[in-house]
Amino acid sequence: MTLKASAPILEVRNVSKTFGGLKAVTDFALELHKGDLQGLIGPNGAGKTTCFNLLTGVYRPDAGVGERIVLDGQSLVGLRPSRIAAQGLSRTFQNIRLFGELSVLDNVKLACHVRVTYSMLGGVLRTAGCLGQEAAITERAMELLRLFDLHDRAAEQGRHLPYGAQRRLEIARALATSPKVLLLDEPAAGMNPQEKVELAKLIRRVRDEFDVTILLIEHDMGLVMDICERITVLDYGRTIASGTPAHVQADPRVIQAYLGAVDDEPAPAAGGTHA
Repeated sequence: MTLKASAPILEVRNVSKTFGGLKAVTDFALELHKGDLQGLIGPNGAGKTTCFNLLTGVYRPDAGVGERIVLDGQSLVGLRPSRIAAQGLSRTFQNIRLFGELSVLDNVKLACHVRVTYSMLGGVLRTAGCLGQEAAITERAMELLRLFDLHDRAAEQGRHLPYGAQRRLEIARALATSPKVLLLDEPAAGMNPQEKVELAKLIRRVRDEFDVTILLIEHDMGLVMDICERITVLDYGRTIASGTPAHVQADPRVIQAYLGAVDDEPAPAAGGTHA
């Protein structure tokens, strides 16, 4: 368990979202401290991905009283997704969104450009500053591809990678923005059991080596219970439980809402529903 700082690196309070007459998320609240590895789970349609979309600026929260999305002391409410990424909050998507026509290397390099400081004119003229930063970007991108075991396929188009490798590339691309907080939306979706074992190791390694805080949505309960230190559970857009994996797994409200029944059997090691 990581030591908690005096203030959270990501603080979310009173965030809601309505679509027509449907309350997708109601008064969502969350705290992530530096170095946390937390999970966000719930049954199908519980509002998990909507929460990610609210945090990353894809959706704007409903106007209300006291809504807060604060990253390292800076409010993110109302910012564009690109600006939020530049502030240090990056994500992957439930449905892979790679640039399929670009090479594996260029997919990662493109994400690195959120941190460039040379001007447009410098890029056109290919100044020394521009060339130096581009060389550093290529080096960093290749380091990330080596970490994700994709360096041998750097020149291939992203769309030609196997599904599991595409998932890893998407995480590498998100990490290329140098995030303070990384949101992973069902990173194990479509992976076979061995790939999930390797993914669990990789997520821990990313957290530890890159000093990044991680929040993940995942339907595979084996993975969630294995790697997450705390878990928040949503049902119909409302938080019904939050705590350690053992606490959440034993909560009758979670068993009823997420697993569909309350009985004397332990929660399953894997399975569940998709976000």
